[in-house]
Amino acid sequence: MKEVIDWQGYLAMFDEDALMIQSPFTLDGSIAFGSDSDYTTMAIAGLQLLFSRGIDITSVRSLPLVNTHAVKAATGVEVMSDEENDTPCEWNLLVGEEATLVFTNNLERDLAFHGPADLEALDPTFAEDMAAAWNRELESTHVSQGAYVSESAYREGANARLGLLAQHSGDALVWPPRQLDKHGERIPTANQALMARAKVESWTKLSAAGAPSEFALRAPVLGGIQTVFVQFEQGPRGVFLVADDAEYDPSIGDQVSFVVRRIYAQEGLIRYGMKAIPTN
Repeated sequence: MKEVIDWQGYLAMFDEDALMIQSPFTLDGSIAFGSDSDYTTMAIAGLQLLFSRGIDITSVRSLPLVNTHAVKAATGVEVMSDEENDTPCEWNLLVGEEATLVFTNNLERDLAFHGPADLEALDPTFAEDMAAAWNRELESTHVSQGAYVSESAYREGANARLGLLAQHSGDALVWPPRQLDKHGERIPTANQALMARAKVESWTKLSAAGAPSEFALRAPVLGGIQTVFVQFEQGPRGVFLVADDAEYDPSIGDQVSFVVRRIYAQEGLIRYGMKAIPTN
């Protein structure tokens, strides 16, 4: 078996000109996604792992199980469909039947990955309740009773939020992006990438009854919603949810990193965003 890499809450294995990335969980004997993961979040993690190895990718061809807008916002990589065969594309993203993806630039060779055997089994009742909550949240008629974010507003801010792009305001960096500074002056477009690491300055856990309505369907299943208030090395501060599928009880002074996960769904569209996980 190839070396197994623990990366952004997933397990990854390299083999010459290919990368396999999979969930660390099983359900009834099959590999299964965690509470807030899917093929899109896994694809983003895989691309970021390839980038960390010095592999430059500008486009990848994939089956339609990946949210192309979220992948482009988080990584800058264009996701192309099989119908766009006339456009050159060196890399391919192969979606497995279970919670597994393979990136390869050579479809001619056999890919023989043997993943790790010691995966964590999900509680079937918990997994069923979470799936039911997400399905209800994804209904086209479901609209949060709290802060409403339209699809156009979400897409407009996705690049800066998923890419952790800050704005220059005088000598300081501002994140998340906004139109005006504290003096009412317009701030330039976000273009400064923050390091995806920060220090926990405070944390809180909202009870299921006290969680915002965006999370009302899932908060009871999760036993509440965990958040951290952090400061980045470059200065900005922000509040982040802790990844649902990360076993982490935060403490002040902890170092955390950030991964893309499902945040919530509204009007049939999943909103993706950054969540915190403990730094390895």
